[in-house]
Amino acid sequence: MVRHLMIGCLIFLSSMAFGAAAQTGRGTERLIKEVRHELVMLPYYGVFDNLEYRVEGYKVQLLGQVTRPTLKRDAEQVVKKIEGVEAVENKIEVLPVSPNDDRLRLALFRAIFSSPSLDRYSLRAVPPIHIVVKNGNVTLEGAVASEGDKNVAGLQANGVSGVFSVTNNLRVDKQ
Repeated sequence: MVRHLMIGCLIFLSSMAFGAAAQTGRGTERLIKEVRHELVMLPYYGVFDNLEYRVEGYKVQLLGQVTRPTLKRDAEQVVKKIEGVEAVENKIEVLPVSPNDDRLRLALFRAIFSSPSLDRYSLRAVPPIHIVVKNGNVTLEGAVASEGDKNVAGLQANGVSGVFSVTNNLRVDKQ
């Protein structure tokens, strides 16, 4: 099962069942909840990071992008300690250090969350819109309440000077 994490009041989870994981039912559900909980509780997980995970049986695969190598290591360590996890495959990408990307992250944050239709998302500990910047290319990950919010976030990101491209992977949360 692939899980997309967002910290804050709203956590968006998208999933697809895979073989044995779908059949183990309750044990897998518990494992999924515990993995999610441990990743959400990581102290340095923020709006510029994107963590995802896949649970197949008792194996957990970590995916996504982070700005700090320590966050990659911390994610692996907390998941390894969960009872029932037999193996952890850490495929989290550490984004390259770049002063230009850091400048873009801040400009994107300001542009997206200063929009009147999106400012409510900034009130959470970590907003449900994650901004991933790699070499000037931007990917928006996470969940929003409406298609309009998704479109506004994409437009705001495209309007930031110095951005080469924007991929809008925001999902509309039906809740």
